[in-house]
Amino acid sequence: MRADRLVSLVLLLRQRGRTTAETLARELEVSTRTVLRDMEALSAAGVPVYAERGRHGGFALLPDFRTALTGLNHDEALALVVAGSRRGAQLFGLGSALASAVLKVVDALPEALRDTAAGAAQRLLIDPEADLLSRRVDPEEVSDSIATEVRSAVFAGHRLRIYYEAVGRPPQWRTVDPIGLVTVRDQGYLLAKRDTEDRTYRLSRVLAAEELDEPAQRSDTVDLDRAWRERNVRFRTGGDNTTVVVCLDPARREDLVATALAVRDEETDEDGRLRMHVVFQDARHAEWALWQHAAYAEVEAPQWLRASLHDRAALIAARYAPP
Repeated sequence: MRADRLVSLVLLLRQRGRTTAETLARELEVSTRTVLRDMEALSAAGVPVYAERGRHGGFALLPDFRTALTGLNHDEALALVVAGSRRGAQLFGLGSALASAVLKVVDALPEALRDTAAGAAQRLLIDPEADLLSRRVDPEEVSDSIATEVRSAVFAGHRLRIYYEAVGRPPQWRTVDPIGLVTVRDQGYLLAKRDTEDRTYRLSRVLAAEELDEPAQRSDTVDLDRAWRERNVRFRTGGDNTTVVVCLDPARREDLVATALAVRDEETDEDGRLRMHVVFQDARHAEWALWQHAAYAEVEAPQWLRASLHDRAALIAARYAPP
């Protein structure tokens, strides 16, 4: 909308000072001609914007044309700046709104806070694409149109039709009663009910969405954190999950737990090893995880996993036996 663009123009000029029309056009994703027309509109509305010609020219505002936001300390200001780097808003279709909001808040900060918060924010990196083990994290992408429909239905309390592609199944339309939205490690989820049963949908697998006029069949209040924990527990303890009884070197506990779904029980045996009941997603996951710790762990059960690890170890031993 033009009104939003005009506000963004003023804020950009406040924060950056003299800026060329071309730079402003790129920032706002419009044409240079549109920026020039907007500058005329701002001037006509009484905003003290002026143009400087020449090689280093551009548009600028008269000095001291700004407002101040009081009551924030340095850490609060820094938290607001850092908030703009989180991806949750992107997943829910609020990325541009968040960027605009942070721009307005930062602009309204007292000058001392604005400069120190912006400088400190440059020293923080939130959720990078790769960690120290060089595992690339591929953030999920959700189109703005889908995110907007889903978000609108959640907030308005309306039923929602989604064209959903479950793993290993062809896409199909489903009508659900939306409860809330959750983001976890750059993945967005829709919590909903379908035919009175709890359902959880990955937003990246929603291929189309349509908000309906019908009211959603749901409670007026919700404890979203509790709902997410309950569904998480059901996921970890249901389906084709595999429970393994393993004796483990205590020094390797955190490494193993990091690859598992859950630890149901653990105790220390007479040899000082941890005896644990560890839950994995399926048989393949269990075999892969325990093989990573083969030198530090002994599987007691199930027997098929002991046999599988034995066969794999024998194959490796034979392959690398001296000639």
